[in-house]
Amino acid sequence: MAMVSIKDVAAHAGVSPGTVSNVLNRPGKVAPATRERVEAAINELGFVRHGSASTLRAGHSRTIGLSVIDIGNPFFTEVAAGVEDVASELGYAVILGNSAGSQDKEDRNLRVLAEHRVRGVLITPSGEDPGRLDRLREHGISVVLVDHPAHRPDQCAVAVDDVAGGRAAVAHLLSRGARSVAYVTGPLTIRQCVERCEGARAAMRAVGLDPADLRVAETATMTARAGEKAAADLIAGGLPEAVFCANDLLALGVLRALLRSGVRVPEDVALIGYDDIDFAAASTVSLSSMRQPTYQLGRIATELLLDECGNPDTHAHQHIMFQPELVARESTA
Repeated sequence: MAMVSIKDVAAHAGVSPGTVSNVLNRPGKVAPATRERVEAAINELGFVRHGSASTLRAGHSRTIGLSVIDIGNPFFTEVAAGVEDVASELGYAVILGNSAGSQDKEDRNLRVLAEHRVRGVLITPSGEDPGRLDRLREHGISVVLVDHPAHRPDQCAVAVDDVAGGRAAVAHLLSRGARSVAYVTGPLTIRQCVERCEGARAAMRAVGLDPADLRVAETATMTARAGEKAAADLIAGGLPEAVFCANDLLALGVLRALLRSGVRVPEDVALIGYDDIDFAAASTVSLSSMRQPTYQLGRIATELLLDECGNPDTHAHQHIMFQPELVARESTA
């Protein structure tokens, strides 16, 4: 069977080959009714574009990269949903890379993205080395930080105020009468974990408690299994009156271990997580959490990235900082 060409699609839709090319490469420049007619012709004829050829002509592909720290975390799954929705609306595909918190793996993923000549990269970096991202930009690849603030004016970023989130979470625990607090966290090489800890200590300081009394239980991963292990250690060392976890997966693991050991939540130990994933409200004892606008993070970051890609001369870099929202449920009632 002969391959369907752009000319075949144009004839079927009653438009010029240039209009078909615009639908494929610059859909925003085509009137919606015309675009729908061309897309219908593409589907009816089974047209498949020659991706490698169009990439070579344009110098880049109609793909963007998304690099996250842990795709197993529902937080990043929801961010990715926001990214994919915007990318799809604008005619782009998304290549996903999972660094698992490893800078070496992240570097390998970024090299693969550069080799595929992606138009831009959205990244939640696993480290603080800006030179790695500068090398992408030197190759004409735009970069936007996701869930990470920018510390330079020529860089777009969409983030959440994690210091404020940690402060609000622990202030909530203290307002319920707790005076001894533990913080269960992932690796303290991760910026979000560090800043949530800073916020927790600030909340203690604000009510006259010594921030150094915050018991920090650091885990190698931010999973429910790691939370169970951390809870076992807390039980062995004497339970605090309240526990703040750096994400909901850790908190759900802590909750499971506490209940299995006969510890009542919140009567014996109040517990709060972070992210407000879907499982938080559905747990045996519904989990209080700090809600983040995860889907919006992905959408807005992608809109900024593709605006920078498409309008490099007029694009204005933005630093957008969201505030997390306390969602109080049974675990701190």
